[in-house]
Amino acid sequence: MGKQKTYDTALKQERAVLVGVITPGEKPEQTKEYLDELAFLVDTAGGKVEKNFTQKMLKPDRATFVGTGKLEEIQAYVKAEEIDMVVFDDELSPSQLRNIERELQVKILDRSNLILDIFAGRAQTAQAKTQVELAQLQYLLPRLTRLWTHLERQKGGIGMRGPGETQIESDRRMILEKISLLKERLKLIDRQNETQRKNRSALIRVALVGYTNVGKSTIMNMLAKSDVFAENKLFATLDTTVRKVVIENLPFLLSDTVGFIRKLPHHLVECFKSTLDEVREADILVHVVDVSHPNFEDQIHTVNETLNDLGARDKDTIMIFNKIDAYVTPEKDEFNLEEEVAPLTLADFKKSWMAHNNAPAIFISATQKENVEEFKELLYEKVKAIHVNRFPYDKLLY
Repeated sequence: MGKQKTYDTALKQERAVLVGVITPGEKPEQTKEYLDELAFLVDTAGGKVEKNFTQKMLKPDRATFVGTGKLEEIQAYVKAEEIDMVVFDDELSPSQLRNIERELQVKILDRSNLILDIFAGRAQTAQAKTQVELAQLQYLLPRLTRLWTHLERQKGGIGMRGPGETQIESDRRMILEKISLLKERLKLIDRQNETQRKNRSALIRVALVGYTNVGKSTIMNMLAKSDVFAENKLFATLDTTVRKVVIENLPFLLSDTVGFIRKLPHHLVECFKSTLDEVREADILVHVVDVSHPNFEDQIHTVNETLNDLGARDKDTIMIFNKIDAYVTPEKDEFNLEEEVAPLTLADFKKSWMAHNNAPAIFISATQKENVEEFKELLYEKVKAIHVNRFPYDKLLY
């Protein structure tokens, strides 16, 4: 029976196509990288991507995001291949969403909606569930009209007065009341969490930050000898996890936070700011980077921008370049593609621009336990320096 259930689930996997716009100044390879990430989001949500559609435009069309011809091309493919949903790599306005749905006659998602869906599936604690529900309602509020297209048959005067309008206004009031209730609930949870943080204030606090899926939870498990959920999916960690870690004889608190991502919906960032208090109040940040990712420099920039928004950009930070075992050296000579390029050694990494521009920087492989001891030694020295300064009377045997 178990095998049969798995087989049925596989058959019901939703099939999707992705749509992106290439604007002036954006390279085609950048667009490919963005759509690859969007495909990873679809995979994380449980879907399967069948095809990508892109179009070069000065800016997305105000009515349908892409041009009429491209929309007709997408429509033909969706109908012929019986596609379940179309996912756009930007947030769609309510009018764009309504117009595209009318043309394609399938489920339409934008990047924000997809991320919210993943967050909803990952939320475990009362705080995370409340934050996600609040963000979903804030996203839904300006898009209410598209839920009542079945009432368009009830034609009215200029403003189409009638039961449709009444129902929409009624729903809007209900959603606004629910939003107000959720905000009050979050304030209560925040006060409880603040009390917990004050109770832990005697210990130095270290926060793991970084782009999503860079290995933060793996590093947390390695340092804290814990069992924080970790897998090769985006946003595997949603709730902030805090563990007590002891290196040699020095204890400190280590927190694993939700991963950042480009184009993270603004209302989602706002809702999760309380969760990210661990970042704002940390003494040391450990910025984890997936060095094997082809665009890890862009990911570093995204994380730094988010930290700046949180007011945590100037904190004492250690750069950890993780997954060095999976790093692939870029080809330097396009005319000698058959020539094998030797993998970088740890010594090579330490001499690279990555080390020079991001001091202090450590290069590790968390899964292979490579160079982990050097990371622990640096972290120990950083924590010890703060501890000695904060508690000069503490006679720990360093």
